[in-house]
Amino acid sequence: MSSYWAMSGYAAYVWPSVGLTVALLVANVLWARQLAREARAEARRRIASQDAS
Repeated sequence: MSSYWAMSGYAAYVWPSVGLTVALLVANVLWARQLAREARAEARRRIASQDAS
């Protein structure tokens, strides 16, 4: 099992790459959620301004 974690000597390259990939995926999900939240708020503002007119 320890040979798996060592990645045949390439662990110093593999695990940081895996970590960076996971971090970017998480950041992408969080960013998309934020943009969706902002889009919903903008849509609500536009609807409210149309109803007020």
